[in-house]
Amino acid sequence: MELHRLYSAHYGTCPVSVDPVSASASNRRYYRMASPAGTCIGAVGTDRQENEAFVAISLHFRSKGIPVPEVFAVSEDGMSYLQEDLGDEVLLDRLVKARRTGEGLAEAEELMCSAMALLPKIQFEGASGFDFSVCYPQPAFDRRMVMFDLNYFKYCFLKATGLEFNEMRLQDDFEKLADDLLADDTDTFMYRDFNARNVMVRGGEPCFIDFQGGRRGPVYYDVASFVYHARAGYTDGQREKMLEAYLEALSEYMPVDRKVFFSRLKLFVLFRLLQVLGAYGFRGWTEHKAAFMTSIPAALDELVRLLEEPFEEYPYLVETLGRMAALDRFRRSERAGGLEVKVYSFSFKKGIPEDPSGNGGGYVFDCRSIHNPGRYEPYKKLTGRDEAVIRFLEDDGEILTFLDHVYGVVDPHVETFAGRGFTDLMVSFGCTGGQHRSVYCAEHLARHIAEKYPDVRVRLIHREQNIDTVL
Repeated sequence: MELHRLYSAHYGTCPVSVDPVSASASNRRYYRMASPAGTCIGAVGTDRQENEAFVAISLHFRSKGIPVPEVFAVSEDGMSYLQEDLGDEVLLDRLVKARRTGEGLAEAEELMCSAMALLPKIQFEGASGFDFSVCYPQPAFDRRMVMFDLNYFKYCFLKATGLEFNEMRLQDDFEKLADDLLADDTDTFMYRDFNARNVMVRGGEPCFIDFQGGRRGPVYYDVASFVYHARAGYTDGQREKMLEAYLEALSEYMPVDRKVFFSRLKLFVLFRLLQVLGAYGFRGWTEHKAAFMTSIPAALDELVRLLEEPFEEYPYLVETLGRMAALDRFRRSERAGGLEVKVYSFSFKKGIPEDPSGNGGGYVFDCRSIHNPGRYEPYKKLTGRDEAVIRFLEDDGEILTFLDHVYGVVDPHVETFAGRGFTDLMVSFGCTGGQHRSVYCAEHLARHIAEKYPDVRVRLIHREQNIDTVL
């Protein structure tokens, strides 16, 4: 393994332990490598240019006194490298723990402000004397990047919701938004993924990682990315403190007109939220990564809040986003911490549904022992929601007995989860085509739970019919 060779060459001995380290959304693989001689992080990338960008930016930032990991060694093919181990404490995790325990919240907030106060140093001194041609995948924030991210949102999120919209009118507003975003031409460094998940805490101070996507660009993008990070759930007071810390530090590098700054920032918050939703749609719905699925409601809440002050320059975009956020599938329980039961129908031929909550999937009931109406011509184009199929299935009572047993298993589970403050339970019904028996069972269980437990949110999903609704 190339990392072992690099480690041995750098430390003069073989690593005693090599343990995987979570890479979150990244396709890179990280390992903590250790021996009595020293500990480091070994990284294996998927793109040489991206690795080279990380190494070049790290070297330059360190020359400017910006706290980033030192790169110790790089493989000849450029695909692997060793970097300084900054420990395990992620800044966002510290804030979340402080909220949960009620201890250390002031210290966590102070670290957030410290990170924001260092951002102008990254943006201005990080750009000074830096060769942006090494940046990956491009050297600057430009129209191509803006349109790529807007289309990322359109194709990976908006279209995936099934919402009808006029693509030409939406494109017109996309073009206007791109013009406005590109109105500033500043020679500053744009981190690109500047958020509290990419800030490590070492020795009580913030250190920065995952900057390999950086490039030349406007200062507002990184401010929006950090302060309005949907998954962080900052309070208004925390945001105000972070923005004040940033603006005070920014004033050392450029004159600050607060009215202009906040007007420009609002545009980048909108743009960043759309880019983030595109990423959540792709990582969550396409790649089935639960953390991104569960982050979608918070991002939509942030978007709805932002749109309370309309963007008059982009009327069709705003109208489309409003309709999208109001879709049934995005309605959240008004009862904080309330239980949501997802009830699926599906075809075994296409696989068992993934559990987006990350809790393991709940129950899967196999309906294939029940007499199948799909074997008969009159029912082949119908589903378990149609009256003729319902009568067929109920005539001999077989499916009713089956569901009685299901209720006997699921009802106590719902009661226990609701009573203990759990938030997710999933029940899936599968049959051969996901069209008749499973659809019938999912419909009836969903309505049974909704009627019996009015405080429980029930989401009914017929996967093969692309139906997703909240009861």
